[in-house]
Amino acid sequence: RQHPSDNVIDEIVALRRRGFRFIALADDNFYPVTLTDLALAERQNNTSRLAFLRAVRAERFELMARLAELPKDITFFTQITMEAAEDTTFLDAMRKARIRGALVGVEAVTPEGLKNVYKDFNCSGEELVRRLKTFRAHGVHILGSFIFGLPSDRPETFDATLEMAKQAEITFAQFVMLTPFPGTVDFEKWEKAQGPNPESVDGIPLTRYWLIPAHKRPKMFMPHPVMSSPELRERTQSVWDRFYSLQSVFRRSKCATDIRARLAFIFVSRLYRQMYANTGIATDSARRNRASFWASMLAKPTLKLFQGPLMPGLVTPVRTVAAEPETLQVEGAFTVLK
Repeated sequence: RQHPSDNVIDEIVALRRRGFRFIALADDNFYPVTLTDLALAERQNNTSRLAFLRAVRAERFELMARLAELPKDITFFTQITMEAAEDTTFLDAMRKARIRGALVGVEAVTPEGLKNVYKDFNCSGEELVRRLKTFRAHGVHILGSFIFGLPSDRPETFDATLEMAKQAEITFAQFVMLTPFPGTVDFEKWEKAQGPNPESVDGIPLTRYWLIPAHKRPKMFMPHPVMSSPELRERTQSVWDRFYSLQSVFRRSKCATDIRARLAFIFVSRLYRQMYANTGIATDSARRNRASFWASMLAKPTLKLFQGPLMPGLVTPVRTVAAEPETLQVEGAFTVLK
């Protein structure tokens, strides 16, 4: 269910009045209706479903049109799926709404890896690079999320993933190790593998690791068929280090429009790496404290670069007619504008 655009706009206006200029639209998927969804409903002659999908799509276009009417110094970020790369009309509306960045769950760069995470619908190889570049070409920078430690991963997977991220001109990236989160199929398999008497910490079994105090909680990663956890961690850390090296960050910072924005980009890149890449595989309070210290030191100057002047008199824009393009006509597997 989507929040009414009035509620979203009111909240954004309230934030901007207080000086917030960079706002995340916390939607699991900001692209709720794909072209494939529309085409399938059309082929099935499911008129009620098609009408519903078009209404949802129209609501999203209306929201983006209203975002575009807000002060020009506001920048938005969100999450989106790979299918949006095929919908350039939607991407153009995102650009007009100043949605400058989006997290995309790439997860893996090989067909085998995508099967491991049940994302066979995602693409790989040259097609993956093409789609990711499409986002960039339409003004949407990508934070690509990748998973290491999948059963199909091999030592060469790490370099291949890094090379793909560079070829696709991804602006930011995160590289996480496969973790058995409760409620997932992977967790169920991992829990069964621990047997009736799993290892424990202070009497708390590792199969309930989230109950272990944070300072004693070990890093929980899925066992891998050919690589040890230390090897996975070291290779993952190496990818983080190379993607966020000063040379690489400086090269990517050219996407910024001015010196202030470029400086902010460099600070954010280093801060992001410091916050998420240096925690190691085992509990190590000293390591975590150092990471927190440097993240805090980097965050202070970065915050000043992102703050905006207060706008207590900002008024909510008057609601206008939905701004989706003309009615869509579905032809085969594609949707085109009339």
